[in-house]
Amino acid sequence: AAPNKPSKHSRKRASTYVCRPGQKLLRRAIQMGSSNTTNPTVFSGIAAADDVKEPFRPLKPEDVRSYIHEAVDFICDYYTTVESMPVLPDVKPGYLQHEFMASPPTYPAPFHVTMKELKASIIPGMTHWASPNFFAFFPATNSAVAIAGDLIASAMNTVGFTWQAAPAATELEVLALNWLAQLLHLPDTFMSHTATGDRGTGGAVILGTTSEAMLVTLVAARDAALRRSGSVRVFGMPGLVVYAGDQTHSTFFKACRLAGFDPANIRSIPAGPETQYALDPAKLLEAMQADVDVGLVPTYVCATVGTTSSNAVDPVGAVADIAASFGAWVHVDAAYAGSACICPEFRHHLNGVELVDSISVSPHKWLLTCLDCTCLYVRDAHRLSDSMETNPEYLKNDATDSHEVTDLKDMQIGLGRRFRGLKLWMVMRTYGTAKLQEHIRSDVNMAKLFEGLVRTDHRFEVVVPRNFAMVCFRIKARGAITEEAADEVNRVLMKNLNKTGKAYFAHTVLSDRILLRFAVGSSLQEERHVRSAWELIKRTTNDLMMD
Repeated sequence: AAPNKPSKHSRKRASTYVCRPGQKLLRRAIQMGSSNTTNPTVFSGIAAADDVKEPFRPLKPEDVRSYIHEAVDFICDYYTTVESMPVLPDVKPGYLQHEFMASPPTYPAPFHVTMKELKASIIPGMTHWASPNFFAFFPATNSAVAIAGDLIASAMNTVGFTWQAAPAATELEVLALNWLAQLLHLPDTFMSHTATGDRGTGGAVILGTTSEAMLVTLVAARDAALRRSGSVRVFGMPGLVVYAGDQTHSTFFKACRLAGFDPANIRSIPAGPETQYALDPAKLLEAMQADVDVGLVPTYVCATVGTTSSNAVDPVGAVADIAASFGAWVHVDAAYAGSACICPEFRHHLNGVELVDSISVSPHKWLLTCLDCTCLYVRDAHRLSDSMETNPEYLKNDATDSHEVTDLKDMQIGLGRRFRGLKLWMVMRTYGTAKLQEHIRSDVNMAKLFEGLVRTDHRFEVVVPRNFAMVCFRIKARGAITEEAADEVNRVLMKNLNKTGKAYFAHTVLSDRILLRFAVGSSLQEERHVRSAWELIKRTTNDLMMD
């Protein structure tokens, strides 16, 4: 459909209206393309006519078909044009309050009017994560299959808290998670059913984010530690301690507080260039032993495969060995880089995973499955469900009582849940392992290309060796440029780059130094976008140095 042009369905309905003054104004507004057509005075005449003619039917098949067709046209046009849009919007906080009415409209508006307002007011205020010129953060990948799967799941709108409430949704989620586990070569102990079809001790669930995965496993580890100490009450909490490297995602430390751990007992272990910013097992052992010596209880250790700042990889096996000697739960956060481990050349980053208690991977970051989709695997499903289970009378049923089914509500915080397994299954079923591996390798190769370009310019340095598809770089201190001055120069460089609208970069701090992160992975990215970004960086640096 052409932009701002009413669909055939909208024109047909408009032609059946009784010509009252308000309706004439509506038609005039539609023809003029007014963005204020949700004004009650415009639609007051329609409401009276429509209320008499036909009752409200929000799922009228003709409307579903018409609206979704118009939305799909918009999506296709968006992906065609997003490359030319400024990646960061040029808007001020609160801008949208001036675009729309302060109160919700009383009367209905044609769907194409709503879409017109989306294009006119909302799209200009979006940061375009889908843009091939987006390099700021780990990607939020997408694909035609994932969009279709999410649309179908939204249309079915199933609430799969128990197997009985959604048998196919539950079993498809279990199947999709088993498929992904096989791609990652996870041990059978993480699966609810083994390769021979027998019921296993492990289990998996699709959650919204890594934050949820961390929180539920922290709660399970907390409860297990309290049971081991002979306490089931919160007064035992002050003695429980959790551990992670200081490069661990900030959401971990928030999840610890939400799970009730004393902030004084959250250990953030410094990591430096000597380990390429990965967690040092020796420092972990020292910290855990020191806590035991004063009567505290090591409870949980979080290892990361692909840290946010530098893509560092904590040594999973060594961390798990140390934690096991203290009886602590080990969780692996592989939200971003875990997807790369479907490729044999990256699988070694998960070596030792058979020793940990849980691992989470987020296909919505790098495996072409749109938000939200975080896959949590646990080695002992009962340890998680013992903490998460809820069994009110109105949910009791024969299938649950048989213990032959999985009720996914007992592996998450909430009760309700979306049909997330559909899009994950559709992505793997449609693209197959070969195409998914091709996608990962393409991104890694583009990051290698960018790394090589940076190394050819004497003004820049690659701060840490590249892992996966992200490069950490900066204008280096040299000559009259001190380290402190270089920090300020890099801040200004990033600000000037982002102001162009032609690309979006973000920064981080390692060893007290400012650096820029170049994360490859947008689903629309090609080599030409990487080369164009590097040319922009060079031009902007030239202008900066001249000033």
